[in-house]
Amino acid sequence: MNQHLKELVALSTIDKELDSFTPQIEAANRKVSREQKKVDSLQEQMETLRRQIEENESKIATYEEQIGTLSEQLNSIQKKGSEISTEKEMKALSIEEEIAKEKLTFANEEIERLNKVNETKKEQLEELEEQLKALQEALEAARVEAAAELEAIEKEKEDLYRKREEIVQKIDQKVLAFYEKIRKWAGNTAVSPVRKQACYGCYLKINDKTYADVIRGEEIVTCPHCGRILYLEEIEEPVEA
Repeated sequence: MNQHLKELVALSTIDKELDSFTPQIEAANRKVSREQKKVDSLQEQMETLRRQIEENESKIATYEEQIGTLSEQLNSIQKKGSEISTEKEMKALSIEEEIAKEKLTFANEEIERLNKVNETKKEQLEELEEQLKALQEALEAARVEAAAELEAIEKEKEDLYRKREEIVQKIDQKVLAFYEKIRKWAGNTAVSPVRKQACYGCYLKINDKTYADVIRGEEIVTCPHCGRILYLEEIEEPVEA
């Protein structure tokens, strides 16, 4: 096989290996992302509960102010009762007292209801806080695991980059530029093997002349259909026992 072609095959193999790390990196990051989403979702639920509790407490405070005002109103009505002299005034005062008592009853009932609602929400909040601790531990474990995976990947990538650089330094720069040009659109299939007289980049059969040129391996041959660089895979013969 032509030396330039050997170098291109080796370079293409390294580029494939380097790109193969991308899904591994994405998978490691997805693990962390999934756990982070669980934590974020739970924290949002907790924040909603806290906000609802706070809103209810504000309502309770408002009703308590109303109770104070209504209590003063009832005291005032009682004082007026001893001063009125006509039946009409008595009837009007009675209606006013009845309305005030209804409002007072409603305010007390609402305070009781809202307190019960808040008790339930606080219990839910405590349960979610326990769940949050577990999720945060899982998130931290995922981060540690992902960090270890990414560190191992980076070490492998560094070794491959070193090998790639060694090839790049030796290879003819015109040949390298030709490879990089094809790689822009063909990606890691820029250098493709020929199997069963077909380019395994576009999977189309090549003509006999091109196939013969690929078999000789004396020069760089491109696929007449797609333009990828072609090579014939070297088949290792099984070692006899």
